Amino acid sequence: MAEREPIGVIGTGYVGLVTAAGFAELGSDVYCIDIDESKIEGLKNGKIPIYEPGLTELIEKNRERMHFSTDISDALEHARLLFVAVGTPPTYSGDADLSAVHAVVASMPVSDHHALVMKSTVPAGTGDSIKRLFKETGKEQFSYVSCPEFLKEGSAVKDFLQPDRVVIGDDDDWAGDAVAQLYAPLDAPLVRTDINSAEMIKHASNAFLATKISFINEIANVCEATGADVVEVAKGMGLDDRIGPKFLQAGLGFGGSCFPKDVTALKQLAGNSGYHFQLLNSVIEVNELQKRRVMGKLEKHLGSLIGKRVGLLGLAFKPNTDDMREATSLVLSARLQAAGAQVVAYDPIAEEEARKLITGIEFASGAEEVAEGADAVVLVTEWDEFKALDFAMVAGKMKGDLLIDGRNALDPDAVRAAGLVYEGVGRGH
Repeated sequence: MAEREPIGVIGTGYVGLVTAAGFAELGSDVYCIDIDESKIEGLKNGKIPIYEPGLTELIEKNRERMHFSTDISDALEHARLLFVAVGTPPTYSGDADLSAVHAVVASMPVSDHHALVMKSTVPAGTGDSIKRLFKETGKEQFSYVSCPEFLKEGSAVKDFLQPDRVVIGDDDDWAGDAVAQLYAPLDAPLVRTDINSAEMIKHASNAFLATKISFINEIANVCEATGADVVEVAKGMGLDDRIGPKFLQAGLGFGGSCFPKDVTALKQLAGNSGYHFQLLNSVIEVNELQKRRVMGKLEKHLGSLIGKRVGLLGLAFKPNTDDMREATSLVLSARLQAAGAQVVAYDPIAEEEARKLITGIEFASGAEEVAEGADAVVLVTEWDEFKALDFAMVAGKMKGDLLIDGRNALDPDAVRAAGLVYEGVGRGH
């Protein structure tokens, strides 16, 4: 194996840890930096702060190549490429909060042999403003590369090692070539482009996927009015290779740390430059309404929800992650409580995260306890264990008989055979 160059990774959240572990697996020494001392202490002792399948094992396997520190000079001393993977959460105005990115930029020394490689999702134009900052502070020799990440939570390790594509935006200097060299063993399609275009590829990709989800949700709502079944419709649409089957699952709307943030950020970015991105306004609005539509289904069957007991199966925004950011369960639990319902919920992994964000509900230890005495049960996150549930058991525990399949993940016939009323999203009459 050829000698691999060491790298620095700044930020040890989702993207940072997966990127660091992935490059360590490919043979690089990786210097991981974070300002959170307790997090770094934990990592030194093998404590991984997020739930992501396969990540703990990968870090364990490559322990001797991974170095954790709160001091940025450790990374600067050993590595010329510094991958930036700090958070860029949305602000109240909907723009991305770049304060963590700017703190990293400010902490860089004057150097002619280092490069910042931006993994964090930042609005198009950020590279330009960072290069301007470098120039104003006498650091114009510092190189800059945009290398957006396309990791999906729940399959991030596999996505790093088997990417659809690697996008590298640079100024035609040594740094872009060095990043391409790092990714070479993965043998993925490589898009070499300018920095602005690389930044835009990331936002445009997520905005398109979000659009697909909102589109199929609108089709589902029309299916409910016409008696068509959106699962059949999506199957028929998805076989057209111009459309493809992915992201045509109707449900309770999208959540997570990327889609809502990136769609809003792209809408804001357009708005800030005087362009009204009409389509994305609708994508966001449909998604917000979709999260609330389940209330109408409950009221249709139960009448007033005052004093009714409603069970939620799943809280995370999607299976195989403990991420609660923008999860449908946040809106749903709040709406249910506002309508006077008692809410009981269970998630196999995300309870700890959920407790930080959701108040006033009961947390159950399993699906059985969620069903106990419930007037209705709603499938919110399609964890495998919920798909394998014994619905006769569920029916036996419940006080009522309504099961709302918010992800169209269950077999309607099996649910009905257990004596329950099945209500999906856009599943016809």
